Amino acid sequence: MSETFIISDTHFGHSNSLTFKRKDGSPLRDFSCVEEMDEHMVQQWNSVVKPNDKVIHLGDVVINKRCLGTLARLNGKKKLVLGNHDIFDHSEYAKYFYEQKAYRVFDGCIFSHIPVHSGSKGRFLANIHGHLHDDIVTDEHTGLACSFYICCCVEQPYINYTPIPWYRVKEIIAQRT
Repeated sequence: MSETFIISDTHFGHSNSLTFKRKDGSPLRDFSCVEEMDEHMVQQWNSVVKPNDKVIHLGDVVINKRCLGTLARLNGKKKLVLGNHDIFDHSEYAKYFYEQKAYRVFDGCIFSHIPVHSGSKGRFLANIHGHLHDDIVTDEHTGLACSFYICCCVEQPYINYTPIPWYRVKEIIAQRT
């Protein structure tokens, strides 16, 4: 029986991402080099995703075109929700993703790269998104985490560079509502 997994913002080949900092000043991605980062993400991915599993990647998959080949090493049948850095011709991604969309709706949730506008909250159970890396969407009035948004970027603690199973995302949604 196959499972569905979610992940976002792998940024394979993005050496500059090693210079990015968290709000506390610590490294966003604490790796010695981009090759170590990429290899760690491949290992984490393949440790949970089996060949027949489905993976929804929420965008910003690679930065350098030369790193597209890394995607061939990743287990699973992959769908891509296009991110702001997914700038190559669609045919380049089609070698690795059997579907490419701007967003997708699944199980009452909207999957997007960038968090959707708060006016969409009434239409969906949750917004599963990427783009924010280690940040989260907060309520503009209270400053607290907005439970509608679930960020699946690799740097989130519950992701930890590993695709998260859909059943676990649904548990997070249930805990927040």
